[in-house]
Amino acid sequence: MRQRIENAQKEIDSKKMIVQNGKMRQHYHFMPQSGWMNDPNGLIFFNGQYHVFYQTNPYNGFWDCMHWGHAVSKDFVHWEYLPLALAPSEEYDDYQKGGCFSGSAIEHEGKLYVFYTATANHGNGSEQSQCLAISEDGINFEKYDGNPLFDAPEGIQPDSFRDPKVWKHENKYYMVVGASRNNRGLALIYESADLYHWNFLNVLAESRGEWGFMWECPDFYQLGDKYVLTFSPMGSGDHTSVYLTGDFDYKTGKFDWHISGEMDWGFDFYAPQTTLLPDGRRVMIAWMKSWDSCVIKEKQRWQGMMTLPRELEYRDGKIWQKPVREIENYRKNRCCYENVKVGESLSLEGVRGRMIDLTVELQNADGIMDGSRNSGNPNQEALDVYNEFRIELARNEEYTTVFTYDRKRQILEIDRTWSGVQRDVVCTRKLQITDDRQNLKLRFILDRSSIELFINDGSKTATTVIPTPVEADEILFHSDGNAVIQVEKYDIVL
Repeated sequence: MRQRIENAQKEIDSKKMIVQNGKMRQHYHFMPQSGWMNDPNGLIFFNGQYHVFYQTNPYNGFWDCMHWGHAVSKDFVHWEYLPLALAPSEEYDDYQKGGCFSGSAIEHEGKLYVFYTATANHGNGSEQSQCLAISEDGINFEKYDGNPLFDAPEGIQPDSFRDPKVWKHENKYYMVVGASRNNRGLALIYESADLYHWNFLNVLAESRGEWGFMWECPDFYQLGDKYVLTFSPMGSGDHTSVYLTGDFDYKTGKFDWHISGEMDWGFDFYAPQTTLLPDGRRVMIAWMKSWDSCVIKEKQRWQGMMTLPRELEYRDGKIWQKPVREIENYRKNRCCYENVKVGESLSLEGVRGRMIDLTVELQNADGIMDGSRNSGNPNQEALDVYNEFRIELARNEEYTTVFTYDRKRQILEIDRTWSGVQRDVVCTRKLQITDDRQNLKLRFILDRSSIELFINDGSKTATTVIPTPVEADEILFHSDGNAVIQVEKYDIVL
């Protein structure tokens, strides 16, 4: 494996200086130095740093020949690239017809253990198995001599059995693996006493037909007093990542889930993975892209990027997400407006940019009076109530991405049709907002080629990749009546 890694690293090193000057390179979101990136793997805090591994093809800007890339950070914002961690090199993770697919990491006896899916083809079609590699220093890995640990059990399609996520509970280790059976997705759970020998425990959950034919990149963890299973279903339309919440019994491996939801309502969010930090935060990162929605130009030397890491919380029966608090250390040049009336079209001095943290709070229309909330004075006249409110981001005369709120139906529509998309992909998406609160609060995290939206302090999120030239940096507000907004904007400066 060492020679394979050295060869791939030379390929990266030969291109990275050219790639880093690309106009669409992100400013503070993690992305590959060159080549292709997809799923995050092995997110963990180890030896005083946050580690993230990731699926990568170091040779080209498209999916092929999967390796594991590797980077570390002390604050989730600045990332240092390390040598590749894994390369396909064995019969079970065949270099030509397979690779080292997604997985996870866990610390054990001061060493870093990474579990991954090996894929090979021995003439009978693709076969996937779960494998292990171990590192003394968290940088250099050796594959376990006893690989593969186990193959797909009877009844599970051998080419759809992948993406192990491992964790420890009390004195045992557990692993959830995504799978397919009878053309329906499911998640299987295994247990082990030593991380080397694994026994099947139960079917954690299974599609009834609504969530596709294969569940990729499952994750399972406790959040508050509930357990959460997340996965990215293949073949289920607009569902990029789903979560199920409920109660779990470690003795039987039975997961009694009763609530389901979308992890993200945007176009570009896939394969989320979480880790528990020493300070108690459950942090998640995801691939900011999806298989069906590639809008970045194909001919560039790099593809793929990660979302900003997010802190998770479970309350009110759903998962809440917010950007990791560390990003606030890089907010500069605060610009703030209060009680601004928005008519047909409005721009605000100082409110523009493509690397910004922007919060817009839209006052409840039923309470809007002349410049303030209804104070109870019957002689005070109400403003014309708006029905539609729009924000245009990354805008100029040629480009724009539009967020439109329909007040009566409580629906937010995202439209990136005019963002510079040149491929036949989905460009509009609608989501219902049913939070019981007076104002609508929209927090936009913009980078050069992405917009992450956090609605009402993270009750819902929507992630969108945009191929818009960075020169398009205007922000416009519109309403068909008299909307009243508060605006707070910061530049993100590294």
